[in-house]
Amino acid sequence: MSDVVNTILEMKDIKKVFPGVVALAGVNLKLDKGRVLGLLGENGAGKSTLMKILAGSYKPDGGDIFINGEKTDIKGVLDAKRLGISIIYQELSLCPNLTVAEIFLP
Repeated sequence: MSDVVNTILEMKDIKKVFPGVVALAGVNLKLDKGRVLGLLGENGAGKSTLMKILAGSYKPDGGDIFINGEKTDIKGVLDAKRLGISIIYQELSLCPNLTVAEIFLP
């Protein structure tokens, strides 16, 4: 089986700059079908920024995103949702009355 078939998500050379701060400088991420991936790093390492780009909350300043081997342009949260991408942020106080099931159900 080829690598492209097993890779469901690939982010290549992702860049994001905020005024006065380079948040991401050429970040690569690859997620293969049937695998669990942990994204670890110090505060300020860019984990949340990378996930916000994937979820459509931020636009990258450079790089490419591939879903199932096809290059895609995630223009916003609705594009990400159509691709089956959703993020639960750790600010759980924003939805204290919702269960996990209620967050995921449309």
